[in-house]
Amino acid sequence: MPYAAVFAAFVVFPVGYGLWMARDPALYGELVAEPRYARTAINTLLYVGFGVNVMMFSALLLSGFFLRRQWWVRVLLAIFLLCWALPAVPAFISFHWMLIGEQGLVDSLLRELFGLQGPIWFNNSWLALGSNTIAYIWKWLPFWTLVFIAGRLAIPQEICEAAAIDGAVGVRLFLHVVFPLLANIYVVCTLLATLWTVGDYTTVLLVSMGAPARTSDVLATLGMHYAFDAAQPELGVAAVMSAVPVLVPLALILMRRLHLGEVQL
Repeated sequence: MPYAAVFAAFVVFPVGYGLWMARDPALYGELVAEPRYARTAINTLLYVGFGVNVMMFSALLLSGFFLRRQWWVRVLLAIFLLCWALPAVPAFISFHWMLIGEQGLVDSLLRELFGLQGPIWFNNSWLALGSNTIAYIWKWLPFWTLVFIAGRLAIPQEICEAAAIDGAVGVRLFLHVVFPLLANIYVVCTLLATLWTVGDYTTVLLVSMGAPARTSDVLATLGMHYAFDAAQPELGVAAVMSAVPVLVPLALILMRRLHLGEVQL
């Protein structure tokens, strides 16, 4: 009963109330007619597509590097994991101030070390969106690297030794042995990261703050803007709920992959 009560209070009621608020089809017509919504939807696709895929592929490659036995690699891994261990709010605020413009750390280093005039990052919508994506990858890359390290450690050593005897070493070992064995976990992690990233709000809010003129917004920040800044909560909920037709199939695929994994085990 306590579990059911908490589930109803924090899951069923918020989701049900949100669906009820966004039930009017006219809200979605208003969203589609709004030019800002189309730009925000494209931003969300780019932010999720580039962010998740670059992050997952980089994590897969780094997981092999961090399995080396040298002591300095272990020290690097400990430092690398600090990015994930740091609280998100101060980390993303630091990103914002490093890219704030001529007074920011990045432009100052470019000017002092190379004599280059750095761009004003948040005056260009694509640079701002790229800054959001890089900050998101920087924050969550260590977590997924750790997941893939655990997956690599679960591969029986006998398989790698047999492959080495057959001549599969280096890149060939990765392509023909490691990656096929990690394929299922790679797909599951990619789907899970996609579900999380579509609803990500903190990164864009604290890094670019939607600048310039809210052209680097994603659906989550646009929904918050409509709900609180523009005092249109129904439209804000509708903006966020417009991602549901994409999220539901992803969730079903994720559940199916997990079920197949259990069957294989």
